[in-house]
Amino acid sequence: MTGRNVTKARKAETPLATFYRMIPSARPPQRADRAAAGTMPTRAFRFCEAMTTASAFGWYIFPPIGFKLMWDGSDVIWTYDGVEDWFPLTSAQFPNFAPHFDDAAPEDIKGYSPPFLSSFIEPGLVQIWSGLAMRTKPGWAALIRAPANFVRNRGYECYEGIVETSSWFGPLFINVRLTRTHHPIEFDPNFPFLQVQPLPREAYGAAADNFSIIEDLSSFGEAEWNDFRHTIVRPNKDPHRKLGEYAVGLRKNQRAKERDDPAKG
Repeated sequence: MTGRNVTKARKAETPLATFYRMIPSARPPQRADRAAAGTMPTRAFRFCEAMTTASAFGWYIFPPIGFKLMWDGSDVIWTYDGVEDWFPLTSAQFPNFAPHFDDAAPEDIKGYSPPFLSSFIEPGLVQIWSGLAMRTKPGWAALIRAPANFVRNRGYECYEGIVETSSWFGPLFINVRLTRTHHPIEFDPNFPFLQVQPLPREAYGAAADNFSIIEDLSSFGEAEWNDFRHTIVRPNKDPHRKLGEYAVGLRKNQRAKERDDPAKG
Protein backbone atom coordinates (compact mmCIF):
# COMPACT_ATOMS: atom_id res chain seq x y z
CA MET A 1 0.00 0.00 0.00
CA THR A 2 1.46 3.35 -1.00
CA GLY A 3 1.73 6.28 1.41
CA ARG A 4 -1.15 8.05 -0.34
CA ASN A 5 -3.42 5.01 -0.10
CA VAL A 6 -2.52 4.57 3.57
CA THR A 7 -3.58 8.18 4.21
CA LYS A 8 -6.91 7.63 2.40
CA ALA A 9 -7.54 4.43 4.35
CA ARG A 10 -6.93 6.24 7.63
CA LYS A 11 -9.35 9.01 6.71
CA ALA A 12 -12.03 6.43 5.83
CA GLU A 13 -11.72 4.66 9.20
CA THR A 14 -14.16 5.31 12.00
CA PRO A 15 -12.32 7.54 14.49
CA LEU A 16 -11.35 5.89 17.75
CA ALA A 17 -13.00 8.80 19.58
CA THR A 18 -15.34 11.60 18.52
CA PHE A 19 -15.90 14.65 20.71
CA TYR A 20 -19.09 16.70 20.41
CA ARG A 21 -18.90 20.33 21.48
CA MET A 22 -22.17 21.37 23.12
CA ILE A 23 -21.07 24.61 24.79
CA PRO A 24 -19.92 26.92 21.94
CA SER A 25 -17.11 28.49 23.97
CA ALA A 26 -15.63 25.15 25.07
CA ARG A 27 -12.07 24.71 23.90
CA PRO A 28 -11.66 21.65 21.64
CA PRO A 29 -9.87 18.65 23.12
CA GLN A 30 -6.16 18.41 22.46
CA ARG A 31 -3.96 15.37 22.08
CA ALA A 32 -2.03 14.97 25.33
CA ASP A 33 1.68 15.62 24.96
CA ARG A 34 4.82 13.94 26.19
CA ALA A 35 5.93 16.94 28.25
CA ALA A 36 2.71 17.06 30.33
CA ALA A 37 1.86 20.46 28.84
CA GLY A 38 5.36 21.69 29.57
CA THR A 39 5.24 20.91 33.30
CA MET A 40 7.47 17.81 33.28
CA PRO A 41 11.05 18.20 34.58
CA THR A 42 13.52 18.41 31.69
CA ARG A 43 15.51 15.35 32.76
CA ALA A 44 12.37 13.23 32.94
CA PHE A 45 11.26 14.48 29.52
CA ARG A 46 14.62 13.58 27.98
CA PHE A 47 15.28 10.24 29.59
CA CYS A 48 12.12 8.71 31.13
CA GLU A 49 10.14 7.07 28.36
CA ALA A 50 7.68 5.59 30.85
CA MET A 51 6.63 9.05 32.06
CA THR A 52 6.46 10.66 28.63
CA THR A 53 4.44 7.78 27.17
CA ALA A 54 1.93 7.95 30.03
CA SER A 55 1.69 11.73 29.66
CA ALA A 56 0.88 11.49 25.94
CA PHE A 57 -1.80 8.81 26.35
CA GLY A 58 -5.17 10.29 25.46
CA TRP A 59 -6.55 13.82 25.17
CA TYR A 60 -6.57 16.93 27.33
CA ILE A 61 -9.93 18.44 28.21
CA PHE A 62 -10.24 22.07 29.29
CA PRO A 63 -12.81 23.94 31.39
CA PRO A 64 -15.29 25.73 29.09
CA ILE A 65 -14.87 28.95 31.11
CA GLY A 66 -12.65 30.28 33.86
CA PHE A 67 -14.39 29.79 37.21
CA LYS A 68 -13.75 29.45 40.93
CA LEU A 69 -15.19 27.32 43.70
CA MET A 70 -15.03 27.99 47.42
CA TRP A 71 -16.01 25.58 50.18
CA ASP A 72 -16.54 26.39 53.86
CA GLY A 73 -16.59 22.74 54.95
CA SER A 74 -20.33 22.53 54.42
CA ASP A 75 -21.57 24.59 51.47
CA VAL A 76 -19.98 25.45 48.10
CA ILE A 77 -20.22 28.79 46.33
CA TRP A 78 -18.95 29.64 42.86
CA THR A 79 -18.23 32.47 40.46
CA TYR A 80 -17.01 32.75 36.88
CA ASP A 81 -15.07 35.10 34.61
CA GLY A 82 -16.90 38.31 33.87
CA VAL A 83 -18.94 38.58 37.07
CA GLU A 84 -18.07 39.77 40.58
CA ASP A 85 -20.79 37.99 42.57
CA TRP A 86 -20.54 34.56 44.18
CA PHE A 87 -23.47 32.15 43.92
CA PRO A 88 -24.58 29.25 46.15
CA LEU A 89 -23.99 25.96 44.34
CA THR A 90 -26.52 23.18 44.19
CA SER A 91 -26.94 22.72 40.42
CA ALA A 92 -25.88 25.47 38.02
CA GLN A 93 -26.30 25.84 34.27
CA PHE A 94 -23.44 27.21 32.18
CA PRO A 95 -24.08 30.94 31.61
CA ASN A 96 -26.66 31.45 28.81
CA PHE A 97 -26.42 27.81 27.71
CA ALA A 98 -29.97 26.61 28.49
CA PRO A 99 -31.70 28.77 25.81
CA HIS A 100 -28.95 27.87 23.31
CA PHE A 101 -29.57 24.18 24.00
CA ASP A 102 -33.34 24.54 23.66
CA ASP A 103 -32.98 26.38 20.34
CA ALA A 104 -31.09 23.40 18.87
CA ALA A 105 -32.79 20.46 20.60
CA PRO A 106 -35.84 18.50 19.37
CA GLU A 107 -39.08 19.39 21.12
CA ASP A 108 -39.05 16.44 23.54
CA ILE A 109 -35.46 17.18 24.65
CA LYS A 110 -35.92 20.89 25.36
CA GLY A 111 -35.37 21.68 29.02
CA TYR A 112 -32.85 18.87 29.51
CA SER A 113 -29.62 20.82 29.09
CA PRO A 114 -26.88 19.28 31.28
CA PRO A 115 -25.83 21.26 34.35
CA PHE A 116 -22.36 22.78 34.27
CA LEU A 117 -21.75 22.32 38.01
CA SER A 118 -23.50 20.17 40.59
CA SER A 119 -22.82 19.90 44.30
CA PHE A 120 -23.40 16.48 45.89
CA ILE A 121 -24.95 15.69 49.25
CA GLU A 122 -21.53 14.56 50.45
CA PRO A 123 -19.55 17.57 51.71
CA GLY A 124 -17.08 19.05 49.23
CA LEU A 125 -17.99 16.85 46.24
CA VAL A 126 -18.66 18.65 42.97
CA GLN A 127 -19.36 17.43 39.43
CA ILE A 128 -17.91 19.55 36.62
CA TRP A 129 -19.03 19.28 33.00
CA SER A 130 -16.52 19.94 30.24
CA GLY A 131 -19.14 21.24 27.78
CA LEU A 132 -18.49 18.16 25.60
CA ALA A 133 -19.97 14.76 24.88
CA MET A 134 -18.00 11.81 23.54
CA ARG A 135 -18.34 8.59 21.58
CA THR A 136 -15.81 5.81 21.04
CA LYS A 137 -15.64 2.96 18.55
CA PRO A 138 -17.45 -0.26 19.51
CA GLY A 139 -15.44 -2.19 22.07
CA TRP A 140 -13.73 0.92 23.45
CA ALA A 141 -14.41 2.97 26.58
CA ALA A 142 -13.01 6.14 28.13
CA LEU A 143 -10.98 6.44 31.33
CA ILE A 144 -11.61 9.92 32.74
CA ARG A 145 -8.97 11.09 35.18
CA ALA A 146 -6.75 13.95 36.28
CA PRO A 147 -4.08 14.90 33.72
CA ALA A 148 -1.20 12.41 33.90
CA ASN A 149 2.01 13.60 35.59
CA PHE A 150 0.74 17.09 36.32
CA VAL A 151 1.44 18.67 39.70
CA ARG A 152 -1.83 18.29 41.58
CA ASN A 153 -3.89 21.34 42.45
CA ARG A 154 -3.84 21.61 46.23
CA GLY A 155 -7.49 22.66 46.24
CA TYR A 156 -9.09 19.50 44.86
CA GLU A 157 -8.61 15.86 43.92
CA CYS A 158 -10.20 14.15 40.90
CA TYR A 159 -12.09 10.89 41.07
CA GLU A 160 -11.38 8.54 38.17
CA GLY A 161 -14.07 6.77 36.19
CA ILE A 162 -14.44 4.47 33.19
CA VAL A 163 -17.42 5.24 30.96
CA GLU A 164 -18.79 2.90 28.29
CA THR A 165 -18.71 5.65 25.68
CA SER A 166 -19.35 3.27 22.78
CA SER A 167 -22.94 2.84 24.04
CA TRP A 168 -23.52 5.63 26.60
CA PHE A 169 -23.84 9.08 25.04
CA GLY A 170 -23.98 11.97 27.45
CA PRO A 171 -22.02 14.80 29.07
CA LEU A 172 -18.28 14.29 29.53
CA PHE A 173 -17.72 15.26 33.17
CA ILE A 174 -15.53 14.59 36.16
CA ASN A 175 -16.21 14.46 39.90
CA VAL A 176 -13.85 16.29 42.22
CA ARG A 177 -13.37 16.37 45.98
CA LEU A 178 -12.55 19.83 47.33
CA THR A 179 -9.67 19.68 49.82
CA ARG A 180 -9.21 23.33 50.79
CA THR A 181 -11.69 25.43 52.72
CA HIS A 182 -12.27 29.20 52.82
CA HIS A 183 -10.03 29.81 49.82
CA PRO A 184 -10.94 30.23 46.11
CA ILE A 185 -10.08 27.20 43.98
CA GLU A 186 -9.46 28.34 40.43
CA PHE A 187 -10.06 26.49 37.14
CA ASP A 188 -8.22 28.02 34.17
CA PRO A 189 -9.83 27.54 30.70
CA ASN A 190 -6.35 27.46 29.13
CA PHE A 191 -5.11 24.60 31.32
CA PRO A 192 -6.46 21.03 31.13
CA PHE A 193 -8.40 19.86 34.15
CA LEU A 194 -8.93 16.27 33.02
CA GLN A 195 -7.50 13.71 30.64
CA VAL A 196 -9.48 11.15 28.67
CA GLN A 197 -7.72 7.89 27.79
CA PRO A 198 -9.15 5.23 25.44
CA LEU A 199 -9.38 1.70 26.78
CA PRO A 200 -10.41 -1.54 25.05
CA ARG A 201 -13.15 -3.20 27.11
CA GLU A 202 -11.11 -6.38 27.43
CA ALA A 203 -8.40 -4.45 29.29
CA TYR A 204 -10.56 -3.82 32.36
CA GLY A 205 -13.04 -6.71 32.24
CA ALA A 206 -12.58 -10.37 33.06
CA ALA A 207 -9.14 -10.36 31.44
CA ALA A 208 -7.77 -8.74 34.61
CA ASP A 209 -8.69 -11.92 36.53
CA ASN A 210 -6.09 -13.82 34.51
CA PHE A 211 -2.86 -13.24 36.43
CA SER A 212 -0.25 -15.20 38.32
CA ILE A 213 2.24 -14.54 41.11
CA ILE A 214 5.83 -15.76 41.40
CA GLU A 215 6.20 -16.15 45.16
CA ASP A 216 9.95 -15.56 45.70
CA LEU A 217 13.36 -15.24 44.07
CA SER A 218 13.96 -18.98 44.23
CA SER A 219 11.16 -19.39 41.69
CA PHE A 220 12.81 -17.13 39.11
CA GLY A 221 13.75 -19.03 35.98
CA GLU A 222 16.57 -18.53 33.51
CA ALA A 223 14.42 -16.22 31.39
CA GLU A 224 13.71 -13.87 34.33
CA TRP A 225 17.35 -13.69 35.41
CA ASN A 226 18.48 -13.09 31.83
CA ASP A 227 15.96 -10.28 31.41
CA PHE A 228 17.01 -8.73 34.73
CA ARG A 229 20.64 -8.99 33.67
CA HIS A 230 19.87 -7.23 30.38
CA THR A 231 17.70 -4.50 31.95
CA ILE A 232 19.57 -3.72 35.17
CA VAL A 233 23.02 -5.31 35.41
CA ARG A 234 24.44 -4.72 31.93
CA PRO A 235 23.67 -0.96 31.80
CA ASN A 236 25.13 -0.39 35.27
CA LYS A 237 28.35 -2.21 34.37
CA ASP A 238 28.90 -0.05 31.31
CA PRO A 239 30.60 3.23 32.29
CA HIS A 240 29.98 4.62 28.80
CA ARG A 241 26.30 3.83 28.52
CA LYS A 242 24.09 6.62 27.21
CA LEU A 243 21.20 8.00 29.19
CA GLY A 244 17.78 7.23 27.75
CA GLU A 245 18.82 3.89 26.24
CA TYR A 246 15.42 2.39 27.07
CA ALA A 247 13.63 5.20 25.23
CA VAL A 248 15.87 4.89 22.17
CA GLY A 249 15.27 1.15 22.00
CA LEU A 250 11.50 1.56 22.18
CA ARG A 251 11.49 4.17 19.43
CA LYS A 252 13.62 1.97 17.18
CA ASN A 253 11.21 -0.93 17.69
CA GLN A 254 8.23 1.32 16.92
CA ARG A 255 9.82 2.60 13.70
CA ALA A 256 10.58 -0.98 12.65
CA LYS A 257 6.93 -1.98 13.21
CA GLU A 258 5.75 0.99 11.17
CA ARG A 259 8.05 0.00 8.30
CA ASP A 260 6.75 -3.58 8.42
CA ASP A 261 3.09 -2.49 8.56
CA PRO A 262 2.66 1.10 7.30
CA ALA A 263 -1.14 0.90 7.70
CA LYS A 264 -0.63 0.77 11.48
CA GLY A 265 2.11 3.40 11.63
